[in-house]
Amino acid sequence: MFWRKRVIAVAAEYPDVELSHMYVDNAAMQLVRNPKQFDTIVTNNIFGDILSDEASMITGSIGMLPSASLGSSGPGLFEPIHGSAPDIANQDKANPLATVLSAAMLLKYGLGEENAAKRIENAVLDTLNKGFRTGDIYSAGNKLVGCKEMGEEVLKSVDSQVAAAV
Repeated sequence: MFWRKRVIAVAAEYPDVELSHMYVDNAAMQLVRNPKQFDTIVTNNIFGDILSDEASMITGSIGMLPSASLGSSGPGLFEPIHGSAPDIANQDKANPLATVLSAAMLLKYGLGEENAAKRIENAVLDTLNKGFRTGDIYSAGNKLVGCKEMGEEVLKSVDSQVAAAV
């Protein structure tokens, strides 16, 4: 109740931001039913872990979602929602896109570098639009690549944006 009261008090300072409360089981259902209704979800760690894992499957893989823990006194902590995946370490299987997109979030929300963040986000979309897929998001008709090649393709797309701007 302490945190609920605190959130309500802070929300009063931002009348243009809609605040709603829901139980975690309803939030889980709503996340599947209509994920676009959420911009930000504030919860404790365990419910946040559960909901973010659920949300990752909406995108097709836990390897696709960046995350941020933000505060008022610094740039925050930016990381993919997934862990380190020690079971596939050194096998070139991991999807690096959540990590890349976490760096974009750092640029945008932590450092105020929106243009740089947009370039990275666009490079990820461009790479996906070209059909490159790691095993977790692979489907027939796309090109199966490993972690290293996926990262290289994103980098090529960032570089091509620089060349196009010159």
